[in-house]
Amino acid sequence: MLKRAPGELRSRRWFGPDDLRSFGHRSRIMQMGYAPEDWRDRPIIAIVNTWSDIAPCHAHFRHRVEDVKRGVLQAGGLPLELPALSLSENFVKPTTMLYRNMLAMETEELLRSHPVDGAVLMGGCDKTTPGLLLGAISMNIPAIFLPAGPMLRGNWAGKTLGSGSDGWKYWDERRAGNISAVEWQDVEAGIARSYGHCMTMGTASTMTAIAEVLGMSLPGASSIPAADANHIRMSAACGRRIVDMVWEDLKPSDILTPAAFDNAIIAAMSMGCSTNAIIHTIALARRAGVALTLDDFERLSDVPVLANIRPSGDTYLMEDFYYAGGLLALLKRLEGRLDLNAGTVAGGALGDAVRGARIHDGDVIRPIDEPIYREGALAVLKGNLAPDGCVIKPSACDPRFLQHAGPALVFDSYAEMKERIDDPDLDVTPDTVLIMRNAGPQGGPGMPEWGMLPIPKKLVQAGVRDMVRISDARMSGTSYGACILHAAPEAFVGGPLALVRTGDVIVLDVAARRLDMQVETAELDRRRESWRPPEPRYQRGYGWMFAQHIAQANDGCDFDFLETAFGAPVDEPAIL
Repeated sequence: MLKRAPGELRSRRWFGPDDLRSFGHRSRIMQMGYAPEDWRDRPIIAIVNTWSDIAPCHAHFRHRVEDVKRGVLQAGGLPLELPALSLSENFVKPTTMLYRNMLAMETEELLRSHPVDGAVLMGGCDKTTPGLLLGAISMNIPAIFLPAGPMLRGNWAGKTLGSGSDGWKYWDERRAGNISAVEWQDVEAGIARSYGHCMTMGTASTMTAIAEVLGMSLPGASSIPAADANHIRMSAACGRRIVDMVWEDLKPSDILTPAAFDNAIIAAMSMGCSTNAIIHTIALARRAGVALTLDDFERLSDVPVLANIRPSGDTYLMEDFYYAGGLLALLKRLEGRLDLNAGTVAGGALGDAVRGARIHDGDVIRPIDEPIYREGALAVLKGNLAPDGCVIKPSACDPRFLQHAGPALVFDSYAEMKERIDDPDLDVTPDTVLIMRNAGPQGGPGMPEWGMLPIPKKLVQAGVRDMVRISDARMSGTSYGACILHAAPEAFVGGPLALVRTGDVIVLDVAARRLDMQVETAELDRRRESWRPPEPRYQRGYGWMFAQHIAQANDGCDFDFLETAFGAPVDEPAIL
C-alpha cells in the first residue's frame, strides 16, 4: 500500500522549491548531465558501496553497483552511488572492529546529509554488515541490505579448503613440520579462489544471515554465492525493491522488532554462528530501541546446531549450504521456534518466504532430531573471572574441555604471547589454561581477533590441537577450539582478568555456565589494590574518541552517544 505521494519525497526538499537554494541544487545536478526528468517525482536512491581496491570480499561490488542501478531505474528511481569506508578484514590493522562504528557514523551521516529517499547498503565483509545497518537504523529511512555473498570453495591437493578454518588447521601442521614451504604456498593460492566473503560459517556469513532473518535483506539473498549469476539478479532486485519501499515508507523501525531479534538469535544458534554475532546483534538491537542483553542469547541457546558447515561441522561450506536450500531451508527446520509474522523488506512476513522453502540435502541442513550439536552454538559464561560475561563456542571445541580445571599461564599482551608461545622451554602442558589480556575494546585497541591463541609449538609438535584459552579479545568466526572470549570487563579497565597470575587454577564448566579462578576474595582484593591502569592507547584523533566512548563487549561495543537512549533523534537538516 502506497503511503507517499511524489510531493512528499524527502529529496523534494532539495529540488522542489522555487527558491535560490534549490536553484543551486538543480543547477549542480544538471552539471553532471542529469535532466529534470531524472529526478522529478522520482525517489532518489543512495547506493552505499563499501568497495575498494583492497577489499577482496567486495571485489565484485564495482560491477554489482551497476546491477543495483539497473534495478532502481527499472522501478522508476534515480540511483546515486555513495562510496563508504572499506573495512577490509584481512588488511586493516589493528582490527576492523576499531572502525565499525566509524562506518556506522559515516553511513548515518551520508544518508542524512544527502537528498536521498532510500538506500541500498552494499556489504558483507565482517564489520560492513553491522556498520551499515547501525547507520541505517539510526537514520531510519527505507533501506535494504545487499549481502556480498560467500566465495567459492577452496581447493588444495584434492582437498576442499574453508577460508580461515583450514588456514589455522594447516598452519599448525606447518609449525609441526608436516607441510613444506611449497605445499604451504599452494594452500595460500587455493584457499580463496573467487571474490566474496569467507565461505565458512564465519562472521561474514553469520552477519549477512542475521541481516536476512532480521528482515533487512530480500529472503534468500544471503545464501547466494558471490560468483553465482543469481547474485547479479538479486542485486537488481534490491534496486527495484527499494524504490517500492520508498513509496510504501517501509523503514527499519517498522521491521526491527523484539521478535525479529529473537528470530535472528535462534537462527544464529542453529547456524553454528560466529561468536562475534553477540557483540554486533546487541549493538544493532540497542540502535533499534530493543534492550537486548547477553541473557537473551542464553535464553535462546537451547537450539540445536543444524547447519553442518565448518567450523562447527566437519565437511561442508556455504556453497553446499546454498545448494542444500540455503538459509530459508534452515528456517524451515526451525519454523516452530520462530515468529513467522515478523516483517521483512520484501513487504510481507518472514513466514511467506519460509513456507515455500525446501531442503535438498539433509546432511548439510540436518533435521531437528539429527543435529551436529544438541545445544546452541554459543554459551555465555559468568563467574569471578568475567562477572559481566564471556562467550565460548562449544560446538567447535574438543568436548573434553567443556568441563576443565588447570593452571593459568598469563600473557599481558599479544606481543608477549607471540614472543613466548614457541619457546621450547615454556612451562606448559595440555591441561594449562592460556590467558592473554589487554586485548579488549580499549586494550587492543578495538578488540582484535586474537582470541584463538596458538597452541604452544612444543605441544603442537607433540600432537596437541586444542586447549583452553581465555582472553578479552574476539576471534574470527572461522576459528575453532576451546577459546573463551569477550571477558568483561576487560583487563585494560581493571576487570578481573587483570588480576589473574600464572599458576592460579582456572575452572571451566560450560554446562553450569561458569568460569572462575580459584583465588580467595581477600587475595583478589589485595591484587586489585596494587593494580595500576595502563597508559591510554591514544592521545588524540579518532582513537582518543573511541577510548572515551566505547562500550564493553557485553554491551555491543557501540559508542555511548550513538545508542538510541542517549538523546533525542537528530532533526532533518535545514535546507536554506
